[in-house]
Amino acid sequence: MTDYPKPPFPKQAQAVPGSQRKMQPVPDCGEQSYKGSGRLQGKIALITGADSGIGRAVAIAFAREGADVAIAYLNEHEDAQETARWVEEAGRQTLLLPGDIAHKSQCQALVDKTVERFGRIDILVNNAAFQMSHDSIEDITDEEWVMTFDVNITAMFRICKAALKHMKAGSSIINTSSVNSDLPKPTLLAYATTKGAIANFTGGLAQMLGPKNIRVNSVAPGPIWTPLIVSTMPDDEVQNFGSETPLGRPGQPVEVAPIYVLLASDEASYITGQRYGITGGKPIL
Repeated sequence: MTDYPKPPFPKQAQAVPGSQRKMQPVPDCGEQSYKGSGRLQGKIALITGADSGIGRAVAIAFAREGADVAIAYLNEHEDAQETARWVEEAGRQTLLLPGDIAHKSQCQALVDKTVERFGRIDILVNNAAFQMSHDSIEDITDEEWVMTFDVNITAMFRICKAALKHMKAGSSIINTSSVNSDLPKPTLLAYATTKGAIANFTGGLAQMLGPKNIRVNSVAPGPIWTPLIVSTMPDDEVQNFGSETPLGRPGQPVEVAPIYVLLASDEASYITGQRYGITGGKPIL
């Protein structure tokens, strides 16, 4: 709890979507620390936004727990290849799936290519997200509002819908929500609104899929040190990121990954329709 970096951090603005390798300090995704124990042995996972940050940490953890991993991402090819290298070093197979999930065709393609390669999907992690900071609602264009919804929630709906025919009883869907679903940050209005929608989508879908014995849960991270932060937030917020939490720092991606492993595993056989906060002490309802 005390070994990870605390703010202030250096100024380090990046263009969207950001590169993990250029961050200071570089996020810890468990590359050197996560130890697996076979909890996902033989499972097939599709993870969106898996090139860096939480998605990379989850991919590494899943691989070290015994899963093969399809890595979906936008266009951060170097970061994605680094994630793939860690998956393969764990002795698991991987598949790189670049493309924009704001487009319906790409959502379908992710599922089709994963099934073509691995034959099925046991674990679906909808983690990719887009955000931008604005001080006023007048500064948010219609195009940006629609794109935020397309990436954060509409793609989730489309990928789930496409994947379900390839998921059998015992499969798991895990959606990344946010502490913003309970404590919406006004400068992240569009993003926070989608995260509230994800919480409701997850709860409803869990009830719908319960009779099929497919579990659906969500994870609500607080401030986690990822490329999304340095590429979408003002310098002063980046420098002080996470300082307002009771732990006084942002979380590292590796600190979020274990809850995804639990929810993906058979150990969570009676857990569905739930939301788990990884917030550094900020309560969620």
